Amino acid sequence: MLAVSLGGCMSVVTKRSVLALVVLGIVALQTGSLQAQAGPNFVLPKITFGVEQAQRPGEVAVAMQVLLLLTVLSLAPAFIMMVTSFIRISIVFSFTRMALATQQMPPTQVLMGLALFLTIFVMAPTIKKVNEDALQPFLAQKIGADQFYEKGVAPIRDFMFRQTRENDIALFMHLSKEPRPATRNDIPTYVLVPAFIVSEMTTAFKIGVLIFVPFIIIDMVVASVLMSMGMIMLPPVMVSLPFKIILFYLVDGWNLLIRKLVEGFV
Repeated sequence: MLAVSLGGCMSVVTKRSVLALVVLGIVALQTGSLQAQAGPNFVLPKITFGVEQAQRPGEVAVAMQVLLLLTVLSLAPAFIMMVTSFIRISIVFSFTRMALATQQMPPTQVLMGLALFLTIFVMAPTIKKVNEDALQPFLAQKIGADQFYEKGVAPIRDFMFRQTRENDIALFMHLSKEPRPATRNDIPTYVLVPAFIVSEMTTAFKIGVLIFVPFIIIDMVVASVLMSMGMIMLPPVMVSLPFKIILFYLVDGWNLLIRKLVEGFV
């Protein structure tokens, strides 16, 4: 009896499934007929992408300019960061967090945001000079693209020269096989930029060492006290962390650190 009832139920389910499929097919056919009857009122979008033969040389030039502009815009953020004070500030902030051993406090987003705004603050005179000498005359069509580049890159080069060590410039001049420059103007920008980046990283590491020294002393003192008390299983970092934060607060660490960073670019 149980097998018969199950077989009857399965047959009923199968019949209902077939009926549902038939109903869906009828609905689909009716929908297609309605779309066909709609005629011009029912328009489907057509998306195409292809390469066609240019009718004029100017069309190729415009396309290449657009491609070049998109490439420059995609690389612009990284390029701007590499020729500003962002390198040193971001590395010093990372060293500070590592010295405090606070893991992800402050969060990376907060540190990078602060580094970005400090970069804008430090680079404000340079940006103002680029705007006055290059951008505004170019927008007013008083100078061409070549003069815009020369006048715009000059303040940035002056900033990089002030922060770049001579040893790093000499290194990249030697690697580039360029002749010995007589003046700063003889040093190409593609040589100056990597020299500036290396100099900034070197300076940031020097500052990082100075930041680590007081916190390492705290770690050593705490570790010695714990060992003398026989508390070997207790991690010294857990005990020294509050003392590090207290010391950093008492000396007004963020104010002192930011003051010295900004004054280092003046």
